[in-house]
Amino acid sequence: MAEHIVTSYEDELKFIIRRISEMGGQAERMVEQSVAALMRSDWALAQSVVADDLLLDAVQREVDERAISTIAKRQPMAVDLREIVGAIRISNDLERIGDLAKNIAKRVIAVHEHSQPMQLVRGLEHLSDLALEQLKEVLDAYATRNEKQAMAVRDGDESIDAVYTSIFRELLTYMMEDPRNITACTHLLFTAKNIERIGDHATNIAETVYYIKTGEEMSAERPKSDVTASLAHSDLTTPPPSGGAGE
Repeated sequence: MAEHIVTSYEDELKFIIRRISEMGGQAERMVEQSVAALMRSDWALAQSVVADDLLLDAVQREVDERAISTIAKRQPMAVDLREIVGAIRISNDLERIGDLAKNIAKRVIAVHEHSQPMQLVRGLEHLSDLALEQLKEVLDAYATRNEKQAMAVRDGDESIDAVYTSIFRELLTYMMEDPRNITACTHLLFTAKNIERIGDHATNIAETVYYIKTGEEMSAERPKSDVTASLAHSDLTTPPPSGGAGE
């Protein structure tokens, strides 16, 4: 009987881990496709991303329900409990990544209706490449329970923040130079923030992987290079340069 209980518990744990892996793959695809839809003004692809978010939400609820049921029935201890608690955390982060991809997809039509500076669009593409690389790395770290790889992912969040800050500054400049740029740049600004937040959720997952493997939380201080709050204040209180696009 004891062997049966252990086998049953291991099957439940494997099911949860497998579903997390499937969620990770789907979240990656949604981010890739939402940015591709934005770059190509592909409304059909954007709609597909929005529809996929409902599927990701359903899997997240399934993982949570199965994890809570497993805790109630098996009362796991130590590393087994960390595995299940970690799965709940990670499924929530992956669900939020799906929401952010959906938000990007929803801006495809709005952005398409206005012309955008190509260098900013390319900047967004570069930012998404960095965020996707972080997401791929952290999902690999989860699959292998590699705490060192997880630590490297968290450290890498600083580069995403730096690129986001650069894009933020450029977008503010375009908006101040010509009010006609404000609508398009606002949509791009929200898109950039969504991508930057995807990097933050990858960092959350990295911290969870570290917790699962070591039983300890990473230090509370994260490396951050997002200084957009101070930039917004300083740039908006500085007069725009003369000879801008609106003249």
